[in-house]
Amino acid sequence: MRITILGSGTSSGVPQVGCTCPVCTSADSRDRRLRCSGLVETDEGVRLLLDCGPDFREQSLRMQRFAPIDAVLVTHEHYDHVGGLDDLRPFCSFGDIPVYGERYVTERLRQRMPYCFTERLYPGVPRIPLHPVAPGEPFVVPGRDGGTARVLPLRVMHGQLPILGYRIGGMAWITDMLTLPEASYPLLEGLDVLVMNALRPAPHPTHQSLSEALEQVRRIRPRETYLVHMSHHMGLHAEVDATLPPHVHLAYDGLEVLI
Repeated sequence: MRITILGSGTSSGVPQVGCTCPVCTSADSRDRRLRCSGLVETDEGVRLLLDCGPDFREQSLRMQRFAPIDAVLVTHEHYDHVGGLDDLRPFCSFGDIPVYGERYVTERLRQRMPYCFTERLYPGVPRIPLHPVAPGEPFVVPGRDGGTARVLPLRVMHGQLPILGYRIGGMAWITDMLTLPEASYPLLEGLDVLVMNALRPAPHPTHQSLSEALEQVRRIRPRETYLVHMSHHMGLHAEVDATLPPHVHLAYDGLEVLI
Protein backbone atom coordinates (compact mmCIF):
# COMPACT_ATOMS: atom_id res chain seq x y z
CA MET A 1 0.00 0.00 0.00
CA ARG A 2 1.17 3.50 -0.85
CA ILE A 3 -0.10 6.55 1.06
CA THR A 4 0.59 9.97 -0.48
CA ILE A 5 0.02 13.11 1.56
CA LEU A 6 -1.49 15.52 -0.96
CA GLY A 7 -2.05 18.24 1.62
CA SER A 8 -0.92 18.53 5.24
CA GLY A 9 -2.39 21.93 6.12
CA THR A 10 -5.41 23.25 7.93
CA SER A 11 -8.35 25.21 6.49
CA SER A 12 -6.37 28.40 5.78
CA GLY A 13 -3.40 26.58 4.29
CA VAL A 14 0.22 27.53 4.88
CA PRO A 15 1.43 30.13 4.13
CA GLN A 16 -1.62 31.92 5.46
CA VAL A 17 -2.61 34.90 3.35
CA GLY A 18 -1.17 38.11 4.76
CA CYS A 19 1.06 36.43 7.35
CA THR A 20 4.80 37.09 7.56
CA CYS A 21 5.65 34.71 10.43
CA PRO A 22 8.75 32.47 10.17
CA VAL A 23 6.66 29.51 8.98
CA CYS A 24 4.74 31.40 6.32
CA THR A 25 7.96 32.90 4.96
CA SER A 26 10.04 29.73 5.28
CA ALA A 27 12.09 28.55 2.30
CA ASP A 28 11.64 24.92 3.40
CA SER A 29 9.12 23.28 1.05
CA ARG A 30 7.89 21.15 3.96
CA ASP A 31 6.46 24.33 5.53
CA ARG A 32 4.15 24.91 2.55
CA ARG A 33 0.96 23.05 3.40
CA LEU A 34 -2.03 22.73 1.08
CA ARG A 35 -5.43 21.83 2.54
CA CYS A 36 -5.58 18.34 4.04
CA SER A 37 -6.04 15.39 1.67
CA GLY A 38 -4.44 12.04 0.86
CA LEU A 39 -4.31 9.32 -1.74
CA VAL A 40 -4.23 5.61 -0.83
CA GLU A 41 -3.20 3.06 -3.45
CA THR A 42 -3.76 -0.51 -2.32
CA ASP A 43 -1.78 -3.57 -3.35
CA GLU A 44 -4.87 -4.67 -5.30
CA GLY A 45 -4.68 -1.53 -7.46
CA VAL A 46 -7.55 0.44 -5.89
CA ARG A 47 -6.96 4.22 -5.64
CA LEU A 48 -8.85 6.04 -2.89
CA LEU A 49 -8.89 9.80 -2.37
CA LEU A 50 -9.27 10.90 1.26
CA ASP A 51 -11.22 14.19 1.16
CA CYS A 52 -11.16 16.57 -1.80
CA GLY A 53 -10.55 20.13 -0.71
CA PRO A 54 -10.18 23.42 -2.60
CA ASP A 55 -6.50 22.73 -3.39
CA PHE A 56 -7.26 19.45 -5.19
CA ARG A 57 -6.56 20.85 -8.66
CA GLU A 58 -3.07 21.91 -7.64
CA GLN A 59 -2.56 18.62 -5.79
CA SER A 60 -3.60 16.60 -8.83
CA LEU A 61 -1.14 18.52 -11.02
CA ARG A 62 1.61 17.44 -8.62
CA MET A 63 0.71 13.75 -8.84
CA GLN A 64 3.31 11.61 -10.57
CA ARG A 65 0.77 10.25 -13.03
CA PHE A 66 -2.76 10.88 -14.23
CA ALA A 67 -4.65 7.72 -13.31
CA PRO A 68 -8.18 6.72 -12.28
CA ILE A 69 -9.55 7.49 -8.83
CA ASP A 70 -11.84 4.68 -7.75
CA ALA A 71 -13.60 6.51 -4.91
CA VAL A 72 -13.53 9.55 -2.65
CA LEU A 73 -13.89 9.00 1.10
CA VAL A 74 -15.24 12.18 2.71
CA THR A 75 -14.64 12.74 6.42
CA HIS A 76 -17.09 15.65 6.80
CA GLU A 77 -18.77 18.51 5.00
CA HIS A 78 -16.48 21.46 5.81
CA TYR A 79 -15.33 23.35 2.73
CA ASP A 80 -11.63 22.63 3.22
CA HIS A 81 -12.47 18.93 2.83
CA VAL A 82 -15.02 18.98 -0.02
CA GLY A 83 -14.41 22.24 -1.91
CA GLY A 84 -12.54 20.50 -4.74
CA LEU A 85 -15.12 17.91 -5.75
CA ASP A 86 -15.89 19.79 -8.96
CA ASP A 87 -12.23 19.46 -9.92
CA LEU A 88 -12.70 15.70 -10.26
CA ARG A 89 -13.97 16.41 -13.79
CA PRO A 90 -10.77 15.29 -15.61
CA PHE A 91 -10.67 12.05 -13.62
CA CYS A 92 -14.25 11.26 -14.66
CA SER A 93 -12.84 10.58 -18.13
CA PHE A 94 -12.05 7.13 -16.67
CA GLY A 95 -15.63 6.68 -15.41
CA ASP A 96 -17.87 7.69 -12.52
CA ILE A 97 -16.18 8.40 -9.19
CA PRO A 98 -18.36 7.34 -6.24
CA VAL A 99 -18.22 9.59 -3.18
CA TYR A 100 -18.70 7.94 0.21
CA GLY A 101 -19.66 9.85 3.32
CA GLU A 102 -22.05 9.98 6.22
CA ARG A 103 -25.69 10.44 5.19
CA TYR A 104 -25.96 14.02 6.45
CA VAL A 105 -22.82 14.85 4.46
CA THR A 106 -24.06 13.32 1.20
CA GLU A 107 -27.39 15.13 1.58
CA ARG A 108 -25.64 18.48 2.01
CA LEU A 109 -23.35 17.83 -0.93
CA ARG A 110 -26.44 17.20 -3.02
CA GLN A 111 -27.83 20.57 -1.90
CA ARG A 112 -24.57 22.43 -2.54
CA MET A 113 -23.89 20.89 -5.95
CA PRO A 114 -27.35 20.19 -7.41
CA TYR A 115 -26.03 20.41 -10.98
CA CYS A 116 -24.12 17.15 -10.35
CA PHE A 117 -27.24 15.18 -9.45
CA THR A 118 -29.97 16.19 -11.92
CA GLU A 119 -31.56 13.69 -14.28
CA ARG A 120 -29.95 15.40 -17.27
CA LEU A 121 -26.32 16.28 -16.63
CA TYR A 122 -24.80 18.89 -18.90
CA PRO A 123 -21.57 17.89 -20.70
CA GLY A 124 -18.46 17.99 -18.53
CA VAL A 125 -20.18 17.92 -15.16
CA PRO A 126 -18.34 15.66 -12.68
CA ARG A 127 -20.05 12.29 -12.32
CA ILE A 128 -19.82 11.66 -8.58
CA PRO A 129 -22.64 9.40 -7.35
CA LEU A 130 -23.15 9.65 -3.59
CA HIS A 131 -23.07 6.62 -1.26
CA PRO A 132 -24.06 7.07 2.40
CA VAL A 133 -22.04 5.06 4.91
CA ALA A 134 -22.16 4.71 8.68
CA PRO A 135 -19.49 4.34 11.39
CA GLY A 136 -18.68 0.75 12.26
CA GLU A 137 -20.20 -0.60 9.04
CA PRO A 138 -17.50 -1.66 6.54
CA PHE A 139 -18.01 -1.42 2.80
CA VAL A 140 -16.10 -2.55 -0.28
CA VAL A 141 -14.85 -0.28 -3.06
CA PRO A 142 -14.30 -2.04 -6.40
CA GLY A 143 -11.33 -1.00 -8.48
CA ARG A 144 -11.29 -0.63 -12.23
CA ASP A 145 -8.80 -3.48 -12.64
CA GLY A 146 -10.76 -6.06 -10.67
CA GLY A 147 -9.29 -5.47 -7.22
CA THR A 148 -11.30 -4.39 -4.18
CA ALA A 149 -10.63 -2.38 -1.03
CA ARG A 150 -12.40 -2.96 2.28
CA VAL A 151 -13.02 0.33 4.08
CA LEU A 152 -14.08 0.68 7.70
CA PRO A 153 -15.57 4.04 8.72
CA LEU A 154 -15.21 4.98 12.39
CA ARG A 155 -16.67 7.70 14.57
CA VAL A 156 -14.53 10.76 15.30
CA MET A 157 -15.58 13.89 17.19
CA HIS A 158 -14.63 17.27 15.66
CA GLY A 159 -15.45 19.22 18.80
CA GLN A 160 -19.20 18.57 19.09
CA LEU A 161 -19.56 17.59 15.41
CA PRO A 162 -19.61 13.83 14.65
CA ILE A 163 -17.45 13.07 11.62
CA LEU A 164 -15.75 10.00 10.12
CA GLY A 165 -12.29 8.54 10.07
CA TYR A 166 -11.44 5.63 7.78
CA ARG A 167 -9.40 2.45 8.20
CA ILE A 168 -8.09 0.69 5.09
CA GLY A 169 -6.09 -2.42 5.88
CA GLY A 170 -3.18 -1.52 8.13
CA MET A 171 -3.63 2.24 7.85
CA ALA A 172 -6.12 4.73 9.25
CA TRP A 173 -6.86 8.33 8.28
CA ILE A 174 -8.20 10.63 11.00
CA THR A 175 -8.45 14.38 10.57
CA ASP A 176 -10.10 17.28 12.41
CA MET A 177 -10.39 15.19 15.55
CA LEU A 178 -10.64 16.52 19.07
CA THR A 179 -11.69 13.25 20.74
CA LEU A 180 -12.49 9.63 19.94
CA PRO A 181 -15.44 7.72 21.41
CA GLU A 182 -14.42 4.61 23.33
CA ALA A 183 -16.08 2.42 20.72
CA SER A 184 -13.63 3.62 18.06
CA TYR A 185 -10.43 2.51 19.79
CA PRO A 186 -10.86 -1.25 19.12
CA LEU A 187 -11.25 -0.45 15.41
CA LEU A 188 -7.74 1.04 15.40
CA GLU A 189 -5.86 -1.87 16.93
CA GLY A 190 -2.79 -3.22 15.12
CA LEU A 191 -2.19 -0.26 12.80
CA ASP A 192 0.95 -0.04 10.73
CA VAL A 193 0.36 3.63 9.89
CA LEU A 194 -1.87 6.26 11.46
CA VAL A 195 -2.35 9.59 9.69
CA MET A 196 -3.84 11.97 12.24
CA ASN A 197 -4.40 15.67 12.80
CA ALA A 198 -2.45 17.96 15.12
CA LEU A 199 -3.30 21.62 14.63
CA ARG A 200 -0.76 23.45 16.81
CA PRO A 201 0.92 23.27 20.23
CA ALA A 202 -1.81 25.30 21.98
CA PRO A 203 -5.24 23.78 22.76
CA HIS A 204 -8.13 24.38 20.34
CA PRO A 205 -11.89 23.88 20.92
CA THR A 206 -12.40 21.53 17.95
CA HIS A 207 -8.97 20.16 16.93
CA GLN A 208 -6.24 18.23 18.72
CA SER A 209 -3.18 20.06 19.92
CA LEU A 210 0.22 18.46 19.42
CA SER A 211 0.31 17.12 22.99
CA GLU A 212 -3.23 15.71 22.65
CA ALA A 213 -2.23 13.97 19.41
CA LEU A 214 0.81 12.44 21.09
CA GLU A 215 -1.41 11.15 23.89
CA GLN A 216 -3.65 9.46 21.31
CA VAL A 217 -0.57 7.90 19.72
CA ARG A 218 0.39 6.43 23.09
CA ARG A 219 -3.06 4.90 23.47
CA ILE A 220 -3.62 3.66 19.89
CA ARG A 221 -0.02 2.45 19.53
CA PRO A 222 0.41 2.43 15.74
CA ARG A 223 3.78 1.39 14.37
CA GLU A 224 4.23 4.81 12.71
CA THR A 225 2.23 8.05 12.92
CA TYR A 226 2.21 11.00 10.52
CA LEU A 227 0.65 14.27 11.67
CA VAL A 228 -1.41 16.41 9.28
CA HIS A 229 -3.91 19.29 9.27
CA MET A 230 -1.32 21.64 10.74
CA SER A 231 -1.54 25.42 10.91
CA HIS A 232 1.37 27.84 10.75
CA HIS A 233 1.19 27.94 14.55
CA MET A 234 2.63 24.40 14.61
CA GLY A 235 6.05 25.87 13.93
CA LEU A 236 8.85 25.13 11.49
CA HIS A 237 8.85 21.57 10.22
CA ALA A 238 12.55 20.97 10.82
CA GLU A 239 12.42 22.23 14.41
CA VAL A 240 9.20 20.52 15.53
CA ASP A 241 9.85 17.20 13.80
CA ALA A 242 13.18 16.91 15.61
CA THR A 243 11.39 16.99 18.98
CA LEU A 244 8.99 14.11 18.25
CA PRO A 245 9.36 10.46 19.26
CA PRO A 246 11.14 8.31 16.64
CA HIS A 247 7.88 6.73 15.44
CA VAL A 248 5.97 10.04 15.11
CA HIS A 249 6.57 12.44 12.22
CA LEU A 250 5.25 15.71 10.88
CA ALA A 251 3.89 14.93 7.43
CA TYR A 252 4.50 17.23 4.49
CA ASP A 253 2.94 17.68 1.08
CA GLY A 254 4.16 15.03 -1.35
CA LEU A 255 5.31 12.60 1.36
CA GLU A 256 4.88 8.95 0.32
CA VAL A 257 4.58 6.19 2.91
CA LEU A 258 4.76 2.52 1.98
CA ILE A 259 3.25 -0.33 3.99
